[in-house]
Amino acid sequence: MTQRIDGRTARAERTRNAIVDAHVELILGGELRPTADRIAKLAGVSLRALWSHFADMEALFAASAQRVLEQRDTAYEPVPADLPLRARIDAYCRQRARLLEQVAPAAKAASLKEPFSPALQRNRRAHVDRVRDELRTLFAPELEAAGDGGPDVLAALIAVSMWPTWGTWRDAMGLDPEQSRAALSRTVAALLTA
Repeated sequence: MTQRIDGRTARAERTRNAIVDAHVELILGGELRPTADRIAKLAGVSLRALWSHFADMEALFAASAQRVLEQRDTAYEPVPADLPLRARIDAYCRQRARLLEQVAPAAKAASLKEPFSPALQRNRRAHVDRVRDELRTLFAPELEAAGDGGPDVLAALIAVSMWPTWGTWRDAMGLDPEQSRAALSRTVAALLTA
C-alpha cells in the first residue's frame, strides 16, 4: 500500500511540475497570457488534471512565479563587497542586466496580473527585499557615508535596479541590453558618488 501511495504522489508531483514548466515555457516564449488549454496541451495533461492540481490561474501563476525566482536565484552570483567601488558598480550592473533580461518575459506577464494577484504582490515585495539586502551589503560604505541621505540613496538604487526601470529602457526607449546596462551603471554610479 505504501508503495502505491508513493507512486501516486510521485506521478502527481511530475504532473504538477509539467504544468508549471509548460506555463513558464509559454511565458518565457513571449506568450504573456497563456490559456489553461495551451498550458495543459504543452504539459501533455488534460484540463481536468490541470485544475485538479491548481485551484485557479492565480495558484498556477504563483507556482510559476516561484519557479522563475528559483531560476533567477540559481543564476545569481554574489558580487564581492571588498572590490573597489567602480568594480562593484560594474559587476553589480552586469549581473542585474543579465538577470533582468532573463526574467523579462515573466516580469511583463506578471505586471499584467500583479494588481489583482496577492501572490504576485508578495513575490514583488520579496524581490524588492532581496535587491535591498544586496544593495545594503554591496554598497554599505557609500550608503553610510551618505549619512541621513542614505535611505534616499538606497531607495533610488532599488528603483533603478528593478524591472520597471529596465523595461522602460528596453521597451519604451528602445535601448538594447548593453545600452540599458550602461544607463544602469551610470545611474548607480551617480547615486553612489554624488
